[in-house]
Amino acid sequence: MLTARLLQEGIAALSANDPARAVVALRALLDAEPANGDAKLVLSEALRRLGRLKEARDLALQDAQARPGWFGAHRQLGVIMGELGEPVAASAALEHAAQLNALHPTIWRELGDQLTLVGDVTGAQEAYARHAVIPPVDARLVQAAEALRVNEHAKALPLIEAFLQEFPADISALRMRAEAHARADRPVLAEKDLRRCLELAPRYGIARHGLGQLLMGLGRLEEAREQASILLRQDPDNRGSKRLLAAVLNGLGEYNEAARLYESVLDSDPTNARSWMSLGHVLKTVGRTDEGIAAYRRSLALAPNLGESWWSLANLKTVSFSDEDIARMRSALSGGDLSTTDRINMSFALGKALEGRHDYVEAFARYSAGAALQRRETPYDADRLTSFVQQSVSSLTREFFEERKGCGETAADPIFVVGLPRAGSTLVEQILASHSAVEGTMELPDLQAISQSLATDSEFSSYIPVLKTLEREALAALGARYLQTTRVQRKLGRPFFIDKMPNNFQHVGLLHLILPNAKIIDARRHPMACGWSCFKQHFALGQSFSYDLADIGRYYADYVRLMAHYDDVLPGRVHRVVHEALVADPETHIRALLDYCDLPFEEACLRPHETARAIKTASSEQVRRPISAAGLDDWRAFEQWLTPLRDALGPVLDAYPNAPA
Repeated sequence: MLTARLLQEGIAALSANDPARAVVALRALLDAEPANGDAKLVLSEALRRLGRLKEARDLALQDAQARPGWFGAHRQLGVIMGELGEPVAASAALEHAAQLNALHPTIWRELGDQLTLVGDVTGAQEAYARHAVIPPVDARLVQAAEALRVNEHAKALPLIEAFLQEFPADISALRMRAEAHARADRPVLAEKDLRRCLELAPRYGIARHGLGQLLMGLGRLEEAREQASILLRQDPDNRGSKRLLAAVLNGLGEYNEAARLYESVLDSDPTNARSWMSLGHVLKTVGRTDEGIAAYRRSLALAPNLGESWWSLANLKTVSFSDEDIARMRSALSGGDLSTTDRINMSFALGKALEGRHDYVEAFARYSAGAALQRRETPYDADRLTSFVQQSVSSLTREFFEERKGCGETAADPIFVVGLPRAGSTLVEQILASHSAVEGTMELPDLQAISQSLATDSEFSSYIPVLKTLEREALAALGARYLQTTRVQRKLGRPFFIDKMPNNFQHVGLLHLILPNAKIIDARRHPMACGWSCFKQHFALGQSFSYDLADIGRYYADYVRLMAHYDDVLPGRVHRVVHEALVADPETHIRALLDYCDLPFEEACLRPHETARAIKTASSEQVRRPISAAGLDDWRAFEQWLTPLRDALGPVLDAYPNAPA
């Protein structure tokens, strides 16, 4: 009884961070019972904490020799030898301990640290990879994981940072920090952490998969393909890696290979609903619409609450939902077991289904519910764009551009189509892509990546002052960089290609300086029609302004102001296509568009619906039909709820299609 009491007293003293008191109790115990291994182990730890490492080592060594099958003694010996600066002995002890208990939450990280010091890079990488797959037990990481699960990245980050201060090579924590940075829209920091993970453990598949996804989201598709290919070399049958590569190939426009990969995944896993959905995305993009719909339906048969599949069907704009479909969505939305993402997607899908049945009251309510949820997930600060526009107007003057006349890369290959989403830009793209000299690509992130690379901090407008400092050589290099990074999207070898990223209207000044001979087309649509169409559209990413009617109005007004500024300081540089005028008199406006682009007239441009090409945007099915004025006034059915949009537009609405005087 006395020895048990003394052992408990020693353990309690250690728990209270009083190792000196623990030593007294445990010495007394060992005086009475010299062979007590448990007492030796706890005493060894108490001495270690007091810095009496040699005494601690001698006790741990006695324990390890006496009980070669006891994990605790060998781990203790390894930890102490590491602190004594003897990594070879530490590695041997920790490796033996790891063989005895491979699921211990820290043993593989500790072994990896010591093998690194020894210079055994391969052994350290393998140990770190083993550590990464064991769930963390440290309270800070457990709390951080829960915070990330509920998308509270600001709460998770300090917990992870505190842990990494103690254990900087913990790749589970590094990966978690990368996730927190990614969710906070800090991709540079996220990439740095993921690459550090892979430096420590090249076979850490979760980190490499995360890096591939991050690079894909940043538009660095060739780099993303490299990561996916490494994953498949490491594990050729891994379905997750095949899906990642297929998604990258889809982004690169290699649709047939992407479809083949998804079909390969489904051959071995035919009940994977998300793979059926992804296959549907590819089939829809290449115009195999009926097969795409069948794939979406198959995914829903397997996972009825998969909101993205419901929205993908609605987003085709051609699918009529049945009574059963609507009942299923209503039932799912009334329950509490939907994820936020599924709930958002399904709300927009149900809104579209009800709009098609002229049930405008509930349709607006469903759209609004989805938008409110998405707005909470991706907050938007309208002041940032207003500030950016003001800085552009005040800094990028006529004199500024005159001083830099002749700067930039002289190639005339790119044709930029800018404006707001849902403004008719896909139709403009389809018209131009019907010309034998022009290739349609997609909404390319490359110009935005260049603007972000110029930013000095996280502020939205910070690259404008930097732009003013760039020499001619630097501007030409940026233009060459754009041409280089977009080359992967050019499959047909045509002299011109289209970049249809609508948000590039923000960067017209930058674009003009680095690519002075590129064409810039502003696709403009009535602000009420365009605003409403944005509000009811659930975008995949990048359009966080579109989930609040007032924000949309401000965004449109800022866009008009900025484009009016460029009309003033760079007269004739931008060609405007007004959607209502285009669909009312296609030939006149198509000829004017081709003249601006210095392209000879071709009859095929009058029949863009006959041009077979892959189209990713929400208008994919609409532009596969003849040019039509249908739908121009659909917004009027919802006009009674659009007052916030109207008020935020202000004088822009009355002046349309021009800018207010």
